[in-house]
Amino acid sequence: MFDRMNPIDDTLFDEFRRVEREMDRMMGPTTKPGGIRDAARGSYPPVNIGATAEQVDIYLFAAGLNPDAVEITIHQQLLSVAGERPLITEQGATYYRQERFDGTFQRAITLPGDVDPDRVDASYRDGVLHITIRRSEPSGPRQIEIH
Repeated sequence: MFDRMNPIDDTLFDEFRRVEREMDRMMGPTTKPGGIRDAARGSYPPVNIGATAEQVDIYLFAAGLNPDAVEITIHQQLLSVAGERPLITEQGATYYRQERFDGTFQRAITLPGDVDPDRVDASYRDGVLHITIRRSEPSGPRQIEIH
């Protein structure tokens, strides 16, 4: 019977996870999200996106970033966030598990068609990058004169 407290079982599953990560690294992610709240494998940083009538709010959860090393761009209706998060390790230490993502990343997010690329604010606090994009002012009907 499977004994969860047995360290041999953990070692075996750790080895399976290591092989899966290596396969993903060599051939790209092969598994699809399991549910509505699951992100695709390799999606970093995780995001939450919300919208109101006035703006779109994007929250990227990325602790340990240097905000000066993050690049945020908008082209048409595509928001791109790119950067790098270094892995900090102790020299001479033996690590039995490392689950923290490190390295370069890029996320591309499709935006609604009515956002204004000139009205964007970004802040980074407590490991959360918050990007606010205001929506364009709606144009109402106007009277057109005939000359």
